[in-house]
Amino acid sequence: MQLIAEAEQLKPAFMKEVDSHFTEFVNSLVAKSALLDSSSSASLFPASCSEKELHKAKTLRAPPEHGKIFTARRSLLDELFEVSHIRTIYHMFIALLIVFILSTLLVDFIDEGRLVLGFDLLVFVFGKFPVVFCTWLCMFCATVTVPYNLFVWWAQGYYSSSHRVIRSLFYGMLFTLFQTAGLGFGPTYIAVSYALPPASRFIVILEQVRLVMKAHSFIRENVPRVLASVKDKSSTVPIPRISQYLYFLFAPTLIYRDNYPRNPMIRWGYVATKFAQVLGSLFYAYYIFVRLCIPQFPNGSQETFNLRGLVLCIFNSILPGVLILFLVFFAFLHCWLNAFAEMLRFADRMFYKDWWNSTSYANYYRTWNVVVHDWLYYYAYRDFLWFFGKKFKAAAMLSVFTVSAAVHEYVLSICFGYCYPVLFCLFTCFGMVFNFILNDRRKGPIWNVIMWTSLFLGQGVIICLYSQEWYARQYCPMENPTFLDYLKPRSWSCHMKM
Repeated sequence: MQLIAEAEQLKPAFMKEVDSHFTEFVNSLVAKSALLDSSSSASLFPASCSEKELHKAKTLRAPPEHGKIFTARRSLLDELFEVSHIRTIYHMFIALLIVFILSTLLVDFIDEGRLVLGFDLLVFVFGKFPVVFCTWLCMFCATVTVPYNLFVWWAQGYYSSSHRVIRSLFYGMLFTLFQTAGLGFGPTYIAVSYALPPASRFIVILEQVRLVMKAHSFIRENVPRVLASVKDKSSTVPIPRISQYLYFLFAPTLIYRDNYPRNPMIRWGYVATKFAQVLGSLFYAYYIFVRLCIPQFPNGSQETFNLRGLVLCIFNSILPGVLILFLVFFAFLHCWLNAFAEMLRFADRMFYKDWWNSTSYANYYRTWNVVVHDWLYYYAYRDFLWFFGKKFKAAAMLSVFTVSAAVHEYVLSICFGYCYPVLFCLFTCFGMVFNFILNDRRKGPIWNVIMWTSLFLGQGVIICLYSQEWYARQYCPMENPTFLDYLKPRSWSCHMKM
């Protein structure tokens, strides 16, 4: 017994020492990988190339050694779920889903005298699926053919062209026209003109945004390689194969590479499990709306807009808002991306980090969605600094926040059918302020508590205000609305009579 007690006393110090050595090992391994990557990139330039020419070639784009390094690694939740204590938390969420299901069935049985197993809400929000599929297929085929062929035509004739600047501007304008009109206006017009329901619109618009970002990454990564090969007077033009581009379009990353680390085999049982968890999360969200949201908002909308009702609405919306946040993270960032990564044998599974441990909003923004953060960091933030200079870091950060907030608000506006810039204001106002106040210098548990508190309140505000506006527009329709009517909040003046 004395030996066991002494072992328990030594256990914390031993685990701390192991953790310290393991962290040092991983950091050194990443540093060596970065050096190997930069050395291999440097080997593309011939030995006869002068230092001045080498410097010019490197300044064609941001230095390659600062690009994203892909390495084989598992998702964090897959590792954490191997710990029985963490797996128990997962079981608790499953138990909560069972409680929601039982509650719904019992209430329906008492009200109707029979079991009601209909899912009218799911059928409504995912309606008109054939239109959604045809729209996605057109978007995908266009993204496969147009950006790739534009790049190939530009690259093949760039070396022998006597008007390289004009040629580049011409193909650049064609690519921009495709991004804005083809992928930009087209899907949005279909979503609005066909009056697609909310979830169907989400599918179309999110795929639209994803394909725009993918096409930009493909061009952004490959154009500097062609420019560098021309400066080196290379006999071959580095044009990726169409199969590499196709793999990238399906791969769960927004950063293009010719090759990615791959796993040796596909675990189809793992794929089936992840898709089953996505389906379970979908039903989870359905019961959250049925039990926690729908009963609240129509009744609340019968009252005139007042401060007391708004405060109660926000705090009553915190629980469903936080649950929806967890479900979006788990279903998409963990299950959906891991399922596609497994089918493609894509080995780098770091789609997120331990955002729940964040003590600052700066760290939260970096770790919540690593896939989108990487794209914004390398193609928005770093390219802004590369173009304007490193003195404008604050302007670069502000521009990234503004672009991200505008895209988020654009998605919600198209999907809900009205512009109510709640998320945009939270992003650009409170998000920016918290990014400077709760910065990386904030350490300790109290800052993690503050971050979670503000996150809870933010989710309550989003669910409350967007839901109020949705029901106000359903029950207070306007005849022949003008464009300003789509921008003016209806929930501020609507008084429902039911």
